[in-house]
Amino acid sequence: MKNALLKEETMTQTDTQKEQLKIVIVGHVDHGKSTLIGRLFYETDSLPDGQYEKVLKSSEKRGMPFEWSFLLDALQAERDQGITIDTTQIWFKTPARDYCIIDAPGHKEFLKNMISGAASSEAALLMIDAKEGVKEQSKRHGYLLHLLGVKQIAVVVNKMDLVDYSQEKFEKIKTEYTKYLNSIGVEPKYFIPISAYNGDNIVKKSANMKWYKGGTITQTLDKFQKAPEPTELPLRLPIQDVYKFDERRIIVGRIESGSLKVGDKLIFNPGNLTQTVKSIEVLAGEQPKQASAGQSVGITLESQIFVERGQIASHIKNAPKLSNIFRARLFWLSEKPLELNKKYKLKLGAAEYQVEAREIEKVINTQDLGDDVTKEVNRHDVAEVILRSRSTMVVDDFANNQRTGRFMLMDGYAVAGGGIIDTEGFVDQRQSLKVKSENITTVDFKVDRRERELAQGHKGGVLWFSGLSGSGKSTLANELQTRLFRKGYNVYVLDGDNIRRGLNADLGFEHKDRSENIRRVAEVAGLFADAGTIVISAFISPYKDDRNKARSAFPDNFHSVYINAPIEVCETRDPKGLYAKARKGEIKGFTGIDAPYEAPTNADLIIENGTQSIEESVEQLSEYIEKYFVDTLKAEGGYFGGDI
Repeated sequence: MKNALLKEETMTQTDTQKEQLKIVIVGHVDHGKSTLIGRLFYETDSLPDGQYEKVLKSSEKRGMPFEWSFLLDALQAERDQGITIDTTQIWFKTPARDYCIIDAPGHKEFLKNMISGAASSEAALLMIDAKEGVKEQSKRHGYLLHLLGVKQIAVVVNKMDLVDYSQEKFEKIKTEYTKYLNSIGVEPKYFIPISAYNGDNIVKKSANMKWYKGGTITQTLDKFQKAPEPTELPLRLPIQDVYKFDERRIIVGRIESGSLKVGDKLIFNPGNLTQTVKSIEVLAGEQPKQASAGQSVGITLESQIFVERGQIASHIKNAPKLSNIFRARLFWLSEKPLELNKKYKLKLGAAEYQVEAREIEKVINTQDLGDDVTKEVNRHDVAEVILRSRSTMVVDDFANNQRTGRFMLMDGYAVAGGGIIDTEGFVDQRQSLKVKSENITTVDFKVDRRERELAQGHKGGVLWFSGLSGSGKSTLANELQTRLFRKGYNVYVLDGDNIRRGLNADLGFEHKDRSENIRRVAEVAGLFADAGTIVISAFISPYKDDRNKARSAFPDNFHSVYINAPIEVCETRDPKGLYAKARKGEIKGFTGIDAPYEAPTNADLIIENGTQSIEESVEQLSEYIEKYFVDTLKAEGGYFGGDI
């Protein structure tokens, strides 16, 4: 027999010149994957000399019946357990091409390895036991192949000898599984009835199934199309590192899609910095003028800009999206359930981001594709979730670019899950992070308000509470702050207790000092708001002119809130007895008694705190925050944090 069972790294130069195709074989445990592969190599005369005889003698010595799967089982643990526990890559040939068969585990506990194998394949053989029929794992594997973008699938119905080569049994499985695959958007190209143990329809047509008019396994494999190199896709160059040689800074990485050439103007994201390619570097020989997908390259730029590992270089046209939020189609692998608001590490190319699952939209039941009403994602579940990062991520829709549309989630140092990116319904946030100049020579490292807002999931702004003493401003401000803080919002209250003891300790209560007090408070509130904070300012601020000046300190998102309560009600809420002292003349210039209060006539929001409960007032304020601080950010392409 020809010695064709070769590792990829030991293939000869002649071998590497032939077209190569990677095929993954998946299926439920004991449905016969390893048997098929062993028989496939035997039938194609692709085993090393003496390999078959060696395994046969070994089986006899151990007192075990010969199994075709023993030709593959290189690990002693696999032989002892009788199941495949790791992916195995082996090469064989047909006259048409070279094949790398990836034997992927079918056992539920080893799905992680199956995913790693399928992720690098171009086509798949999905096996189903003719006697057992379609199992839950069969559906999981079908969905996972879809999830990982494997579009060329042949369903192999094995062990037909155990059902007397029944066409009726085969057609029943074909109908049931086709219906399932179609429901998840997968169109299987072929269904092949085989007996791997007996060699039916492996290389030669089976005399036991003359009713089957399709091709054998090898004929079907030869019909699969080699995926074209993604040079026609937009350029994506994930940055692996930046090397410094002499005065040069060489930016290195592997081109995942597209191509680049000297003189191209690139944009580096998420920083949105642009610069022109000066050279393409190689270790030896003449420097090339262009490079394309699949090549690892080093480039230098005309002028120095800040570039670091994890960024992605592209052409300005057809650049990837920038977003701090996307929908993920996720397969969960961790023994611990997915936790909302817990921080996970998302690995996307060479980049790493800290993300949280903010919403579980649905958990897919692989039995019937129904939605799991529990909305809990447990091990081996498939779900659609909303992932949010505190920083802007560089993302591609998986449908547009499979090479950059996949990600992995880490919980500590362990793989927790993997999936693909879907940004449908989310606006590209690049519009808010415009490139300031095409001739940048220095970098501004400022973190602006928009970036802070995207990180925090809400807009920054000012809620300016105004009302009489005792109207409930401070009480409402503190209750609202507590509710917002517990929702994860960045919020802070400014009132007399934390302002007049420090910043405004030098001011009294005369008209001039009151105005200066409000001016300073407004300026501080504006700074907080510019940092992306929701500022709740609780001051009487009795004068209309002062409130208008306060608005001018942060006009972008300033909201005047009138906390309305009749003075009679306010006097009953006067634990310090200030109203009583003012009426006795012991306090001069007290607002509402001997100093005026100019009630707002055009407030953005009025809280009738004299007639409704604290809970009702806080709820009204919460709904207002949701509308103007959260929904507006969502409309502009930012994160929507959910109901308050």
